[in-house]
Parts: sequence; structure tokens; C-alpha cells
Amino acid sequence: MIEVVNLKKSFGDVSVLNGINITINKGDIVAVIGPSGSGKSTFLRCLNCMEDPTEGSIIFNGVDIADMNVDINVHRRHIGMVFQHFNLFNNKTVLENIMLAPVYVACKDMKKNKGGKLTKKQIKENAKKQAMQLLKRIGLEDKADVYPSTLSGGQKQRVAIVRALAMNPDVILFDEPTSALDPEMVGEVLELMRELAKEGMTMVIVTHEMGFAREVANRVLFIDDGRIKEEGNPEEFFGNPKDPRLIDFLAKVL
Repeated sequence: MIEVVNLKKSFGDVSVLNGINITINKGDIVAVIGPSGSGKSTFLRCLNCMEDPTEGSIIFNGVDIADMNVDINVHRRHIGMVFQHFNLFNNKTVLENIMLAPVYVACKDMKKNKGGKLTKKQIKENAKKQAMQLLKRIGLEDKADVYPSTLSGGQKQRVAIVRALAMNPDVILFDEPTSALDPEMVGEVLELMRELAKEGMTMVIVTHEMGFAREVANRVLFIDDGRIKEEGNPEEFFGNPKDPRLIDFLAKVL
């Protein structure tokens, strides 16, 4: 689904990614770990071109989305993103947050096709129905008409995840989805992510939750100094690490 070839990213004179190569297949759950400042989040943000790569290719479903001639917004529809600090719109209700992208994209397509089969009202009705189903899934249908400021951190992150699901993405990128949460709220977010994994959702997860990476991921990457230093299945990765830097890192965090 995603093939990353010689991905490099610099900010001015500072080189953050120094040649990342990886293939992510449909159904993969890839956990990305590493020390702070190693390039993990920059790598994730490059995968949907929130950061434009300095060099290299990102082939998503057969299209190099790092090519500046490609309309990235067309492909971003299929790439969900969940942020560390939720990034919900505080001036919109929970329901409106979830409906926003599906309605916007469907209306834009309707204009492009000069009409289409659905009216704007029908588009909104369909988006509302789907949003309520997603809220029911996470047990928050009673929060549909409240604003994000009234939610707990765990509730906000679960809403952010189903907001990504509302676009029916091919892959969801998670940027440290539990690091801004109180410890007691981490479990409810990880449980939703476990459900998605069981359903076969392709996910790339930058995380500090080693237990979750070991339990749920089928592949784990260790990024340090802007490079993938080691990669493997969780059993081999955690049980028999080979890179000296990874060995040192795991000794400190496990």
C-alpha cells in the first residue's frame, strides 16, 4: 500500500530524516519507536505530505504522492491522521467534527460532477447517520451535541479516531495517540485501536507504549538519527534486539 524510497527531510541545515526505506502492506500494523528527536513524527507527517519530503518517493496505492505535480488532497482522503493533541475543532460539536470532512469532500465532488446523485441535504443526512453510528461504537452517542472542551482526554482521542474512520481510509497514521493522556485514560484509546487492528485496518503508529507495540503490531521499527536502525516482528524485535542503540534504548524503557 505504501512504499517509501530514500526518504529524506531537512529543515534548513538540520537533517531530520536521512534515507528511510520501507514497504507497508495492506493490513500491517507498524509501530514506530525511538528516542525523542529521532525523526519519528516527521516520518509519519511525511507519509501524508503534511511535511514535504526534501528527497525521495512515497508511493501510495501506486502514486508517488511526494511528486509536487500530484494533487495530494485527492490521496489524503484515503489516509486518516490521529494527532497527539486531538486537533478537534473546539467551535464545532462532536457530531460536527466527525461530519465535517465527509460532507466537504462529497459536496466538492458533487460540484465537480455538476450535480451528482445526492443533494447537499442528503449528503449531510448520510454523514450524520454514519457519525452517529461511529459515536455509538465508542459509547459516546450521548456526547454528539456537546463541544470538545467538555470531554475527557480519552474521549477526545476516541472521537478523533472515529473522525478519521468517517472518511473510510485505507490507512490511519497515529502520532503518539496516548502521550497527552492521563494514564487511566490510555487503556480506552488503546482498546479502540486493538479493535481496529482485529478488523484489518492498516495502521502506522508512533508510540511510547512498548506493551501495546509488542502485543498489537505485526512489525516494529526503531528510528534513531533519522534512520531505521532495526525492524522486525515484535517477538524478535523485543526478545533478541541486535542494534546496539536499540539494546540501550530498550534497557531504559522496558
